[in-house]
Amino acid sequence: MQVPNDYLERVYAGVLGKLVGVYVGRPFEGWTYQKIMKELGPIEYYVHERLNQPLVVTDDDVAGTFTFVRALEDYGISTDLSAENIGKAWLNYIVEERAILWWGGSGNSTEHTAWLNLKKGISAPHSGSIATNGSTVAEQIGAQIFIDGWAMVAPGQPAVAAKLAEQAGKVSHDGESVHAAVLWAAMEAEAFTSSDINHLIDTGLSFIPDESLITRLIADVRAWHKQNPDWRDTRQKIEDQYGYDKYPGNCHVVPNHALMIMAVLYAPDDFQRAQMIVNTSGWDTDCNAGNVGCLMGIMLGLEGLDAGPDWRGPIADRLLISSADGGNSINDAVRQAYYVANLGMKLAGNAPFDPPKNGAQYHFSLPGSQQGFRAVDGYNASGAPRIRNVEFEGARALSINYEALGPGQLAAVTTPTFSPREVLDMRTYDLMATPLVYSGQDVSARVVADRTNTGSISVRLRLRAYDAHDELRDIDGDVVSLAPGEDRLISWVVPDLDGQPIAEIGIALTTDGRRADGRVLLDYLRWDGAPNLVLHRPAGDGDFWRMAWVNGVSFFSKRFPPSFRISQGRDEGIIIHGTRHWTDYAVSTDIVIHLGNYGGVAVRVQGLRRYYAVRATREGKLQIVRQRDEETTVLAETSYDLVFEKTIAVQLSVMGSRLSASFDGISLEATDTSEGAFANGGIGLLVHEGALSTDEVRIGAV
Repeated sequence: MQVPNDYLERVYAGVLGKLVGVYVGRPFEGWTYQKIMKELGPIEYYVHERLNQPLVVTDDDVAGTFTFVRALEDYGISTDLSAENIGKAWLNYIVEERAILWWGGSGNSTEHTAWLNLKKGISAPHSGSIATNGSTVAEQIGAQIFIDGWAMVAPGQPAVAAKLAEQAGKVSHDGESVHAAVLWAAMEAEAFTSSDINHLIDTGLSFIPDESLITRLIADVRAWHKQNPDWRDTRQKIEDQYGYDKYPGNCHVVPNHALMIMAVLYAPDDFQRAQMIVNTSGWDTDCNAGNVGCLMGIMLGLEGLDAGPDWRGPIADRLLISSADGGNSINDAVRQAYYVANLGMKLAGNAPFDPPKNGAQYHFSLPGSQQGFRAVDGYNASGAPRIRNVEFEGARALSINYEALGPGQLAAVTTPTFSPREVLDMRTYDLMATPLVYSGQDVSARVVADRTNTGSISVRLRLRAYDAHDELRDIDGDVVSLAPGEDRLISWVVPDLDGQPIAEIGIALTTDGRRADGRVLLDYLRWDGAPNLVLHRPAGDGDFWRMAWVNGVSFFSKRFPPSFRISQGRDEGIIIHGTRHWTDYAVSTDIVIHLGNYGGVAVRVQGLRRYYAVRATREGKLQIVRQRDEETTVLAETSYDLVFEKTIAVQLSVMGSRLSASFDGISLEATDTSEGAFANGGIGLLVHEGALSTDEVRIGAV
């Protein structure tokens, strides 16, 4: 099926529009129009600094949107993806009380209620239905706020977007909430081919019942728009007829949907004005602005985003996706645009886009992209280097411009590879994340000195890692000197960092002895290979080493001498470390199972319910298993007498389809060549209704 020629770039604009809207509206979420006007005035730009909050934060609108769409990859890229399978993705990626959702309690938070239903075995769509949860719970806003991914995988195919959005919405919602989600998803899909707002609205209406409240609401807002030149008058009409006081629950879909329709009617071709209207109007500002931003981004493209103030610069593409797949958590808009667009290409029966620059993680291939790179504060350059995306050799690269860089001075640019220190100040839910880069991996970058540079410039790869007291320390690779016009590939094996997480990666510039002006082009930066590291508790009082594990257990205790002691009171618990860049590797550790129905070590972990593991059971079995959702497949098994409080040496390696384990001196091997085999993922420690501990975990090449 044909997709638009500029499909990838428009998806990128949609992702950026979503981020801008969420990050603008997040600091004053829940405020009324009256409070916003009194304390902030019309919202023309980001206000996070005025409210002493970080800009890029964990937010359910972002995390849910870019997590739930992964069900397409996990359960088959098809327009027939079911609500039941999307519900299974919820159970795999959502960490209870910690990730993605607002954990407001059963009957308070619609999503929390639905998640509890899924855990109890009530599959979707029953998990979110009015019959199960009642109309008040089922008709809150959540179905609408997560739909953008389903629209962006269906460019110009509103029927497909509507179908997928309906299935996704019914995991947690029903009724008018799902109607609103379906309508907006269809509008966004059609926005790839049309910029006529009224046509988009009519397209959305064609997929929901004529007698629905959402249909009637839209008719009213359209009529008020024709009658009132000033959007404020229409906003008042919405408050009078569809305000929060008219609908029960914490955050009903109807009032918020009305504000979204109003914003796009009054600003059909102006991204900034649409953001101003929808944010100034109040109520669920981050959700409303995120959906409006995505629609406007798709419809107007990057030029539309760039027509007003600098929305993109402060974000620099950064986004956070807190989920059980920790390697997906520290993310950027370019990475997500490629991921979503490739799903869309496959869904349309087309080949995916080629990985830019041979699969480099940072390649800057989309116009204006920075992929999180920013100048590092606190260094002693006379002026922070200026960063911009430029055309280079028929593609694009990151230009790092420096001025008056004198002897002994330094300029550096880095991008996040793990949780930033700002997570300690976030008032949202936890960021479940694992680092992207590890000791033992090969890091490489192509750098080019501009021909007009004044003299040579020294360049080195730079890491910023947490120390034992949670302070960032700089670790540098070898220095290379670039003469004007010179092109170099620099590489480095990441040294041992005592298991501490790497927070940032980038390059640092110094002069070769005299003041310099010029620029260096970073064409790409990448890392490859298996890690080689030992994970354990460091000597200091820091916590980021522990935060580098996705915490999927009831208790991840600090009270006991071993570095890692986990306890799970109900069902299975797992802590996870590593990313899907890990393919073939070995893990070894000495564990103690203190109590439990089973416990062991996992590899190629892709969430809470997708992994391989070697485990000992209370029933006297030693097993290699594949866990996929609720299905446990025993790949190999032998007898084993599990003894609590005994130190057990465990080794587990994976190479291609082959798994090899040694558990308390007993060898076990298995092969998985099934269609559902896992090709990559991190490691984990798991226990079922009990406790397990170890003092260190070693990871290396097979």
